[in-house]
Amino acid sequence: MAKIQAIRGMNDILPGQTPMWQFLETTVRQVLKSYGYQEIRMPIVEQTELFKRSIGEVTDIVEKEMYTFDDRNGDSLTLRPEGTAGCVRAGEEHGLLFNQTQRLWYTGPMFRYERPQKGRYRQFHQIGVECFGMTGPDIDAELLIMTARLWAALGLQPHTRLEINSIGTAEARGRYREELVNYLSEFKTELDADSLRRLESNPLRILDSKNAGTQRILQKAPVLDAFLDEESLAHFSRLKDLLDAAGVLYTVNPRLVRGLDYYGKTVFEWITDSLGAQGTVCAGGRYDGLVEQLGGKSTSAVGFAMGIERLVLLLETLGLVPEHVSNDADVYVMAMGDDALAAAMSLGEAIRSELPGKVVVTHCGGGSFKSQMKKADRSGARLAIIVGENELATGTASMKPLRSDEPQTAVDRSRLPRVLNEFFGSR
Repeated sequence: MAKIQAIRGMNDILPGQTPMWQFLETTVRQVLKSYGYQEIRMPIVEQTELFKRSIGEVTDIVEKEMYTFDDRNGDSLTLRPEGTAGCVRAGEEHGLLFNQTQRLWYTGPMFRYERPQKGRYRQFHQIGVECFGMTGPDIDAELLIMTARLWAALGLQPHTRLEINSIGTAEARGRYREELVNYLSEFKTELDADSLRRLESNPLRILDSKNAGTQRILQKAPVLDAFLDEESLAHFSRLKDLLDAAGVLYTVNPRLVRGLDYYGKTVFEWITDSLGAQGTVCAGGRYDGLVEQLGGKSTSAVGFAMGIERLVLLLETLGLVPEHVSNDADVYVMAMGDDALAAAMSLGEAIRSELPGKVVVTHCGGGSFKSQMKKADRSGARLAIIVGENELATGTASMKPLRSDEPQTAVDRSRLPRVLNEFFGSR
């Protein structure tokens, strides 16, 4: 019988990989908490209409990439392709948004049917941050300053750069859209297939094309900032002032847009040059109209999302994985014979109580002294604690260093947890 394998583009995260994920998630959680952001958790399945109304029916995500199905009641449901729409739905449904300010964050899997490649998968994981009820550029600036702090905490600051832009109001984009379509229509025979399709449905996305020929055409295309309204220009100017004052470096990219219909005014991307084509590690912007678009009261909003797989890949590529990020044990407790097993297991519990931050593995499954020592060595532990017949008779345990030439010593079992505390405390 053939073995069943994982779905293409939906990957297992194995025990050897999870410590890196935990390190990243813990660091992000600590930074977000220090700014007063609160975690929210939403379902991974939502009504399909939520994404059609928020993302836009003529976007690539809705047209080609969503995992959509009818349930047994005939309702159309979709595995979430992004987190913002679900966060807005949850906030509005539970009365968190109107006349309130919220700083929220979430993490979890998202789903898009794309061609799998390194750093881009069909099931991928994001950390998202969403802020509601704050209209000024100060909250935009806080998000970018906070993200810069996160890069510093991860050691990524020298390897990331920030690009920002303002895409103005819907009215300003409408005027620009008309001019852009008129310009690009003269080059229909030269545009790549994706850009030609987007010319009728979502022409601003052509600005983000990776096709070299299309980019050459765009060099003389109208620029969006020439169409911006005064309010958007003032908002963007103040944002730049705040970033300058905070020492956050950035580049204004007048062709930067976002792929989702709900964005307006500020948009931004954090980019790395260390991952080839998959260079965006964090992106977002303002979406002041989305809450109202989904049936709520008009509410200002801004947020971003970062891909966990891509950040893990970046940390590994740059060799920035801290030494403590591993599944290694600290102490490996061994019993020589059935009579010693109960004493060894009790000793393991006592060590865990005394050293709550350490990994203490108690050997299970029996085996010879030699085979147990091999497993102790493979565990990465710095110490093996051995309880055998002699130790049982004398009320002791043998403490054997595994990463140095220090001699094995016998320690009274009642004192051993404190001795281990001193051992690890001195190193």
